Amino acid sequence: MSVDGLLKMRELAEASGVSAGTIKHYLREGLLDGSDRVVRTSRNMAYYPPDFVDRIRLIKRLQEDRFMPLGAIRRVLAEDPERAAAMVELEDRILERAIADRQGTRRTRAEVLEGYDIPAAVLDRLESLGVLTPSDDGFDAEDLKIVEAMVRFRAGGYEESLGFTVYDTLRYREALQPLVEEEVRLLLDRLAGEVEVDRAAEIIASGAEPLRDLVGAMHAKLLLAELGRQRAERR
Repeated sequence: MSVDGLLKMRELAEASGVSAGTIKHYLREGLLDGSDRVVRTSRNMAYYPPDFVDRIRLIKRLQEDRFMPLGAIRRVLAEDPERAAAMVELEDRILERAIADRQGTRRTRAEVLEGYDIPAAVLDRLESLGVLTPSDDGFDAEDLKIVEAMVRFRAGGYEESLGFTVYDTLRYREALQPLVEEEVRLLLDRLAGEVEVDRAAEIIASGAEPLRDLVGAMHAKLLLAELGRQRAERR
């Protein structure tokens, strides 16, 4: 017996790219709304709504890409499944744009060593620390900006003989990581489902440079304030 418009489990698994065993687990966990629309023709045969395909793909992506436990996914889907889908789509679009923008700006290791006044040992340590993350095609635009900054630091007198090393970069990365995580949550929460995906991606991209200037200016302001505070304490 066939049911028009509905899918067998095998067809559902093929269309969604998720195994039948995983789909059955999602069903048991109550992650697939519309169980009343599942048509069972026998004890071992059932037909499923075609809109399950997109829901299954979304669940899998939330689970694998955002590391969300199934309980959290159930709550998100119960509250606003369209917003959850918009959030995933926005994340994908931002990453796609970032990857496309960086393709033409990569420099090989040899090009970096030739074009920048930076020792190979320093470049190696920055890579081993994960501060620089070159691909097989070389260093991207953000990596190159970090290299440029390190060159300028060294030229300004931030030398290893005075105790300044590449390990100082970890202090900034560790301080920035929670800030960036909060920023991503905030941006996705405010934009996903509220603004068309391409426009939301444009808004986030356009904020990169102003944010860089804002962080730099606030850092300089706080640095001077702290120097002033410590001087006042010594008096």
